[in-house]
Amino acid sequence: MTNIRDIAKMAGVSVTTVSRVINNQPYVTQEKKEAVLNAIKISNYQKNINAVHLRTGKTFLMGVVLPFSNHPYFSLLIKGISDEALKHNYKLILFQTNYQESKEIEAFNMLKHKLIDAVIICSRSCDWSIIADYINYGPIVLCEDGRGKKVASTFVDHYKSFSTALEYLYEKGHTRVGYCIGRRSGTNSERRELAYKDFLKKINEPFRSHYIFDDCLNFEDGEQVVKSIKHMNKPPSALLVTSDQVAAGIVTCCQNENISIPDELSLIGFDNEPIAKFMNITTIDIPLVEIGRKLFLQTFDDKKTLHEEIMVQLIERKTV
Repeated sequence: MTNIRDIAKMAGVSVTTVSRVINNQPYVTQEKKEAVLNAIKISNYQKNINAVHLRTGKTFLMGVVLPFSNHPYFSLLIKGISDEALKHNYKLILFQTNYQESKEIEAFNMLKHKLIDAVIICSRSCDWSIIADYINYGPIVLCEDGRGKKVASTFVDHYKSFSTALEYLYEKGHTRVGYCIGRRSGTNSERRELAYKDFLKKINEPFRSHYIFDDCLNFEDGEQVVKSIKHMNKPPSALLVTSDQVAAGIVTCCQNENISIPDELSLIGFDNEPIAKFMNITTIDIPLVEIGRKLFLQTFDDKKTLHEEIMVQLIERKTV
């Protein structure tokens, strides 16, 4: 393969001159520039990207860790990240983990070996102790409350958002409230559960474990929730649903089962996705694209411990 020294010899110039032309630097006469470009064209020379990376110390590759690539929540985060990456001439490497620790660690190891410049974790499975082993190798940014940890984070306070939704339902006359969630483990899920239990204590209602529905991720999961509720002697009168997709599935199934919403069952979704607008679902608006944008920008933050809370908003529609 032709290298930079071969180009210099063909063009009759120094290696330094060739380097300046390749990297669009000044102080090269037009005659020498044309000679170098002609030599590059004749030899079909290609720049050694590995050498460029060694010189700049950057790969311009960003690792993004997410459990699922086909879920609207993560798709919107990725949109925000990728929009900002495009502005900064970065490319993304996606690590779909299905919440497997080993897959997440693959991203950390690529950071350790300087194959990527930073890692953004949209939803983690690894314990903090594992993440701590990698924080000295490059920026790690999380989409959860990272305060008190040596990582940057952009996050929604899920205790606060859940409490807001629960209080709203209580003001509407609901005391038998349940909720649907993707998984019970994880920091965000734990914060939601704590808010739920604190709410029940406040209104003197017992904790009913069968009012909590997990593994609720997609539209089809809403049907399973409705089937479970139909078999209860004393079902919840309202549900918080942490995905608008699942909430839409519940609304559709209730229509098929002649269950009146909101008269027999009230719903509050989360994320304010287009389907919630289309189906008039009351929801908590989480600006996921904006969060994704901020996650990317935090990888450049010199403080490396910056934490930014994103405010959410209750959108009132027709399901409560």
